[in-house]
Amino acid sequence: MKLAKTFAAAALAAGVSAVAITSASAETLRWARAGDSLTLDPHAQNEGPTSALAHQIMEPLVMRDMTGKIVPALATEWAPSMDDPNVWSFKLREGVTFHDGAEFDSDDVVFSFNRAMTPDSDYKELLASVKEVRANGKYGFEIVTNGPNPIMPNNLTNLFIMDKDWSEANNAVKVQDFEGGEDTFAAKNANGTGPYKLVSREPDVKTVLAINDNYWGKGEFPMQVTEVIYTPIQNAATRVAALLSGEVDFIQDVPVQDLGRVDEDANLKVITAPQNRVIFFGMNMGDDDLVNDNVEGKNPFADKRVRQAALSALNRDAIKQVVMRDQSIPAGVIMPPFVNGWTEALDAVPANDIDGAKALMAEAGYGDGFAITLNCPNDRYINDEAICQAAVGMLAQIGIDVRLDAKPKAQHFPLINTLETDFYMLGWGVPTYDSEYIFNFLVHTKGEKYGSWNGTRYSNPDLDVKIEALASETNLDKRNDMIAEIWGVVQDEILYLPIHHQVLNWGMANKVNTIVAPDDAAKFKYFTLN
Repeated sequence: MKLAKTFAAAALAAGVSAVAITSASAETLRWARAGDSLTLDPHAQNEGPTSALAHQIMEPLVMRDMTGKIVPALATEWAPSMDDPNVWSFKLREGVTFHDGAEFDSDDVVFSFNRAMTPDSDYKELLASVKEVRANGKYGFEIVTNGPNPIMPNNLTNLFIMDKDWSEANNAVKVQDFEGGEDTFAAKNANGTGPYKLVSREPDVKTVLAINDNYWGKGEFPMQVTEVIYTPIQNAATRVAALLSGEVDFIQDVPVQDLGRVDEDANLKVITAPQNRVIFFGMNMGDDDLVNDNVEGKNPFADKRVRQAALSALNRDAIKQVVMRDQSIPAGVIMPPFVNGWTEALDAVPANDIDGAKALMAEAGYGDGFAITLNCPNDRYINDEAICQAAVGMLAQIGIDVRLDAKPKAQHFPLINTLETDFYMLGWGVPTYDSEYIFNFLVHTKGEKYGSWNGTRYSNPDLDVKIEALASETNLDKRNDMIAEIWGVVQDEILYLPIHHQVLNWGMANKVNTIVAPDDAAKFKYFTLN
């Protein structure tokens, strides 16, 4: 296949640098992917497709461009304070307005950060080291941390800014309790500073965006896409058919079994790149007894030998070849190679050893096996349900009878957040490109400020202290040693069962020009159209 793998050349061809290009007429981009944004509340769900839609409408202080580089957004400059090492100072962009015409200033930033630090926010871990946020004039903003935080700007690339007055007027001061099933005004409406305005929103049906004629970035970005029609199409065959027929122009998740059909069409192209994301399984290893198994009074996953057996039973190469059609990279750690802390040694793929796994099961007292429910999404990751189905057969070889329960991500993710699943699939991207992000969300004891996605119930107070210390360690060599030490514990304890690093395949009409963003967030202000 003619998959575009020379990323530097593709970047030049796509014209993704910030150059002054204007469009003479309306250019509609019809966009589809398997799953919809979960909510328009920018702080309620830290989830890829949710952030991808938000990036069209709203903006953070700093963001990542299509290559993954951090670039200015609503802040033009940022640096540690010369007077206090515990303070990051930001100079905010002047002359910016929200979509309703309201002026953007530091009051909106202070409001948004305080909102993002509340319990229902899915971004609180990113701000766990923050002591205070404050305005420093109309276009100045400061973040005060508990000790110097060397990577604070990395934590802000998906932290979107809301209009304080709009939020207060529409009863949207409080973050939506998504896991609790709450519906709010902010969940279906948005007033951002971004390149596109929300025209209409029908969750799981269609969302329409129109260009923001007053966008501060006009003249700096191509801005050739002037209307976006976003249609979630969960069924893979239907999604591909829509692309082949010309009903949609761009899909972010070409099914691996259809790559050839799409790429061989003279009117279409496929571009591909490794994603900054790992797919893995989590296990409830902390409770004394499991709800979703057939073992009374015990928790099989609490025994490390069972976790090791499950790790060895999963045949990652078979998943790559059969399920993913070679469009995956087997993983040995829940950390993408993009991330600070990754090493080849940590990512060594576990050997597939059925006999050894059976011996471990017998040694742990489960020679006759046990039954457990595996919760899996069916509209979030590439071939997610098919991966889970493959795992069912692999685990059956060592006596683990897995009952698969696959459902849409909107119903799947709350099971993890509310601790209602004992065995589950999850994928994790790392927008900060640093291990601390993984530790804060997935390893630290679940609590008010940390561990919101730690469905394992794992709790290690000594490790928690080390994780929290990363936020204020400015000696980067020492910090990297601390990261390596924490990963040593995570790997030794077998907190998770890594499957693979996900590979992205974007399919599009020939008229669409872009490169594949490592975070899978298509930012349409960078796109150009023939």
